[in-house]
Amino acid sequence: MTDSTNDPSADVPQPIDTDFEIGQHNVTPFGFDIHNPVFGISSIAIIVFVIATLMLQGPATEFFSWLRDFLTSSFDWFFLSAANVFVLFSLFLVLSPMGKIRLGGKEARPDYGYLGWFAMLFAAGMGIGLMFFGVSEPMSHFASSMGGTTVEAGARTDWAPLGAAVGDTIAARDLGMAATIFHWGLHPWSIYAIVALSLAFFTFNNGLPLTLRSAFYPLLGERVWGWPGHVIDTLAVFSTLFGLATSLGFGTEQALAGFNFLFGWGTGNIAKVVLISVITALATISVIRGLDGGVKILSEINIGLALLLLLFVIVVGPTAIIFDTIVSGGIAYAREIIPLSNPFGRDDTNFMQGWTAFYWAWWISWSPFVGMFIARVSRGRTVREFLTCVILIPMLASVVWMGAFGGAAVSQVMADAAAPVIGVAQELKLFVMLEQLPFASITSLLGIVLVLVFFVTSSDSGSLVIDTITAGGKIDAPVPQRVFWCIFEGVVAATLLLVGGSSALTALQAMAVSTGFPFTIVLLAMCVSLYIGMRRYVKAMT
Repeated sequence: MTDSTNDPSADVPQPIDTDFEIGQHNVTPFGFDIHNPVFGISSIAIIVFVIATLMLQGPATEFFSWLRDFLTSSFDWFFLSAANVFVLFSLFLVLSPMGKIRLGGKEARPDYGYLGWFAMLFAAGMGIGLMFFGVSEPMSHFASSMGGTTVEAGARTDWAPLGAAVGDTIAARDLGMAATIFHWGLHPWSIYAIVALSLAFFTFNNGLPLTLRSAFYPLLGERVWGWPGHVIDTLAVFSTLFGLATSLGFGTEQALAGFNFLFGWGTGNIAKVVLISVITALATISVIRGLDGGVKILSEINIGLALLLLLFVIVVGPTAIIFDTIVSGGIAYAREIIPLSNPFGRDDTNFMQGWTAFYWAWWISWSPFVGMFIARVSRGRTVREFLTCVILIPMLASVVWMGAFGGAAVSQVMADAAAPVIGVAQELKLFVMLEQLPFASITSLLGIVLVLVFFVTSSDSGSLVIDTITAGGKIDAPVPQRVFWCIFEGVVAATLLLVGGSSALTALQAMAVSTGFPFTIVLLAMCVSLYIGMRRYVKAMT
């Protein structure tokens, strides 16, 4: 097809010439509509995992701890290098003629306005994480930076980022904010954006099923419908499920800590199982209602409550200090992003492996879930608009959020070296920080509600994504399938929390890292495939 304007934005969808039909390999037992063999392999493997870890709790706990440390210490350079590739590739696409391609073709228009779109991608992408780490991470990096560097047997043993900032509170605060924003800024959202763009492009512009294997058609051709594609989609299910279970575990720990802090509720295993069961039930209701009737409404509620809590902290808290922290933290992030991104020759190995390598593996394990969800709600955007909004808007929101909550907490420590927020566990820091502000009971309860609603949003949107993958790309599979995966997510999260015991979060992190590692290789290949596919598409349009 020839376009006299030579403008890829004037394109129309160009279906890839394939005989494959969506649902071609599906079977329909018990009223389900499932892809064979992706559904069977995924569900059976997860059931075996749950049973084995419950039966072998002691060895499983030791294994999880070893696995997390091994992967983050041995492959830290790989995770950091891959994340840098995703950022640079995103920038290349924005600046190239490919940026003018409209997802869905020239006549496509967005299904959702900016507010609803931002709300859904932000709630799915990082909701629970921002609640859990919004106070604890800036404080952790601030404290380690203030402590300076320590060396034993020729190697650093401290956890400070880069060269630390011993004795300088402002420099330590800014370095801590730079390190925090680094983990929640350009790199994670570039990971999400590449996966989402690949899925949206090959689905809306090439007529392929909305599933991970479709993004590899330029590399694999018709083989993508065979075992190579089955492997890709199965890995995506594992990665999504365990990445999601990690976030649900963080949310459970924080919500229970908040309830215990306010009302004296217990935080034992029974409480964990009860809370996960209740939230899974609510998520199931949302899943049954569908994307518009459930996920979209909850996402918009999330954004409203989050903005309310954010504005409260900024207005009632140390307003001037918070704004200074936001601005100086953002500047420090821009200044330090290259040193923080460097995968080689660094001596701050604890920070690079224990923080950054874990984060990148976690974001990558989340990427099939967040990417597919963003793809489903992004039809009608140009590639340039899509990448710019998906990467920059959430990054700026993270800068403001971390600057407000982290800045408020750090200011309490700078004013009082014995501030209560110092000595409490990670999951309690948000509530202890809020306790020092007016209306603490109300804002802490609001914080718990936010965690729970983010919990529900992540669970139901994750169920929709996994269901789409295991249904061979169908987005209208029977409701019982969505319910099945929603319950499965809760079971896996509960299992990892129960098996982990006092090291529950380590168990959750280990599974996120272990699934993120192989999927990093998949995403790097996806970049190559996306480039080939978009280059061919632009050539066909001009």
